Amino acid sequence: MEIIAELGETGRMLLPLMSPDAPSSGEALLFLVRGADVAVVPGDPEAYGATTFIGTLDGRHCWSADLNDSGPAAVDPGAWSNLMQLYGRVDEAVWLAAGRAVQLVDWNRNHRYCGRCATATELSERERSRRCPACGLAAFPRLAPAMITLVERADGRVLLARNAGWPTAMYSCLAGFVEPGESVEAAVRREVREEVGIEVGTLRYFGSQPWPFPHSLMLGFHAEYGAGRIEVDGEEISDAKWFGRDDLPQIPGRISIARKLIDDWALR
Repeated sequence: MEIIAELGETGRMLLPLMSPDAPSSGEALLFLVRGADVAVVPGDPEAYGATTFIGTLDGRHCWSADLNDSGPAAVDPGAWSNLMQLYGRVDEAVWLAAGRAVQLVDWNRNHRYCGRCATATELSERERSRRCPACGLAAFPRLAPAMITLVERADGRVLLARNAGWPTAMYSCLAGFVEPGESVEAAVRREVREEVGIEVGTLRYFGSQPWPFPHSLMLGFHAEYGAGRIEVDGEEISDAKWFGRDDLPQIPGRISIARKLIDDWALR
């Protein structure tokens, strides 16, 4: 079997579904998951044991299969990669479908037993959830909302920071998870203040991106600088500086919404 290469034009989208609502327009696409790796191959889902229907792409049925459970299969070793490596080897619609498949497999693995009473859970036939037959607790696929923002000063320079845990000297936008009881906008202001010590003014929503590492939804903003001087927290952030279009450091690749935020600013 070979990895699915470029399958079509950009702008396509996976239609998420619980079960097929029409015959497949072509051979099914299988998203095989082994550990954290995925292989995208055409084939018969029944050949891989237990599978999960994830939706349709251009009318083609898309299924995920957890090969940790269903055993070895005759898959070309070169077809396996993690999601980061898969980006660019397939078109964006297939990559997003692969991210959905990996997240659903991970959710099924981690919610086999009820977190309240430890009874084995069952897949619901009506919705994407695992329910406990004893106490009724439902577990849905986890999604963690996170903000990411590019802060810009009045002189046109933007704030980029280096995460203390990164192995390379890459600089990116500030980001962080939304906390319980907090709006995304409030999270932007809090994270910027906590990580680099400055205040931001007006926020402008830019867009969102599913980020399956492991289960985030990134919500992107442009932010105007408000007040204060850079004082990095020294824990999450090791350095932060103001950069112009002609002196940008190493920045993230095109896989991320961080790069899209930076490109949107740089091309104005």
